[in-house]
Amino acid sequence: MTTLDFRRLFGQEGESAAEQYLRHKGYQIVARNLRSSVGELDLVAEDGPVLVFVEVKARRSDVFGGAIHAVHQRKQEKLIQLAAQYLARHHIKDRLCRFDVVLLQGTDAVAPQIEHIQNAFEVSGDDLR
Repeated sequence: MTTLDFRRLFGQEGESAAEQYLRHKGYQIVARNLRSSVGELDLVAEDGPVLVFVEVKARRSDVFGGAIHAVHQRKQEKLIQLAAQYLARHHIKDRLCRFDVVLLQGTDAVAPQIEHIQNAFEVSGDDLR
């Protein structure tokens, strides 16, 4: 298995763990791994009336910091673009939306620590149009 394959597998396992974690918290998963020319939305979920766009980061260690450092400004802008595309494609208007980050730290041999930041960054409704 190449390094790239291992990273992809580790990321997929992280997304599955994040999905299970969110389901356990009562979220309804609407979509997973939605790709477009802009990039990819890891998870789209519903938390009650709120549509949640979830960025998942799986890391083997905390060398690069926690979830708060996982999604830099450029990544936030890309996630906002992806969310706007999703809303337009599904003809969703005037729905409460937020962006969460789920960071899983640990190796596949050890149960990962999960850090979940709800509303990880602020977005105005105009940015999602």
